Amino acid sequence: MPKQVRDHLATLRSELLDHPIYAEVATVDDLKRFMEDHVFAVWDFMSLLKRLQHDLTCTKVPWFPADNARAARLINDIVIGEETDVDPDGSYVSHLDLYLRAMEEVGASTRQFETFRSLVRAGTSIEAGLVRTGVPPHVRSFVGHTLTLAQSGSTEEVLAAFFYGREDIIPEMFSRLQKTVLGAKHDKDRLRHFIYYVERHIELDGDSHGPMGRELLEGRVADSPQRNEWALRAACNSIQARIELWNGTLSVLREMRAA
Repeated sequence: MPKQVRDHLATLRSELLDHPIYAEVATVDDLKRFMEDHVFAVWDFMSLLKRLQHDLTCTKVPWFPADNARAARLINDIVIGEETDVDPDGSYVSHLDLYLRAMEEVGASTRQFETFRSLVRAGTSIEAGLVRTGVPPHVRSFVGHTLTLAQSGSTEEVLAAFFYGREDIIPEMFSRLQKTVLGAKHDKDRLRHFIYYVERHIELDGDSHGPMGRELLEGRVADSPQRNEWALRAACNSIQARIELWNGTLSVLREMRAA
């Protein structure tokens, strides 16, 4: 069974990397609309990471050392890179705030996400906040999948979604998007933060965060075929959720052009 699941994962991975959306984000208007959906995936990623930090380090008071110091170090290194990275000017910034800057720079609206964030911070449930701010169904579905996993999945399942569904595949997805965006005749100054964000993820995820995620996952499932199978299934579900997110965004882009 694990071989069948692994084969299915490879098929889904190829399908995601061959998705037509990367070639269709060709104009600034396309990029604006893409970013208005994608910002929610930038945001919900951190819930997976924070769940792993909770499981693999000690974030409680009183504090005691983590059972696996190497795993704790790897996760904390990733958190530093994602939550407090360096921006193009040398200041510290979260990747979410960096992305929101990129949206403002290119002219994409951040209003929907900011309204959603304000509602949730004030106590509105995530699901209700998404509905009240008019977030499209394909984005609501993706965020729902991520948050359900972050809140109730096993550590191995969250690690698999984190590695296979994010850190391992994001550099390749962004490389495809980068070729289209940079290949068009855009004002590069207007795309300064977006280009930096994409290049930073290709560098960080490809060179360090991806290998760290693989090591963490392999360490958790090495002695348990059952946990390995559960992890692979969670990875498949995570990539399928991303494919469906891209399908929805692509439909919106095509409808926008037709209109």
